[in-house]
Amino acid sequence: MSSASHQPSSGPNSVTSTPILRTALIASGAAAVVLGIVAGIIGGVLKGAPGVWSGLVGALIAVLFGAITAASILIANRWFGQELYVQLFFAIVMGGWFLKLGLFFVLILVLRGQPWLEPVIFFWALLAGVVVSLAIDAVVFLKMRLPVVSDASLPTVAPEDVAPGSGTGSQQAPEADSGNSRV
Repeated sequence: MSSASHQPSSGPNSVTSTPILRTALIASGAAAVVLGIVAGIIGGVLKGAPGVWSGLVGALIAVLFGAITAASILIANRWFGQELYVQLFFAIVMGGWFLKLGLFFVLILVLRGQPWLEPVIFFWALLAGVVVSLAIDAVVFLKMRLPVVSDASLPTVAPEDVAPGSGTGSQQAPEADSGNSRV
């Protein structure tokens, strides 16, 4: 297939941001495991079993919320090249944000007042998860190489390369009036 007839294909690999988002998801998952272990150990040392659970739940929530956005973008990118891609993309991403908002309120209502939840450990684990997730996203986005013009197709023939009188391109006669010469 020649580059002149390249059409965007539908599929997860057709958008150049897909590898960046996948790398961010994988790194966030690995960091979540480490953060969960560290938060669980610190919570256990400070507050016993409730501290362990609070640290684990805080780390899990932070990673889950960070992953929803990246996953929704990856899912939306599957429709790249389709006629309604932009509408589908924003509908899916906004749906992910609404999902996160709804989950946040449900989790706050469910977790509020639980006897096994240590609020201070939970807060610090959640905050650490958010900071780690943001740091990973920043590092991944800074280290990944993304073309300046990512998903655009360039023309194969420059208009100035077309010979006058060849019938290709629109040529204007030199004596034609552009309409700007009269006042």
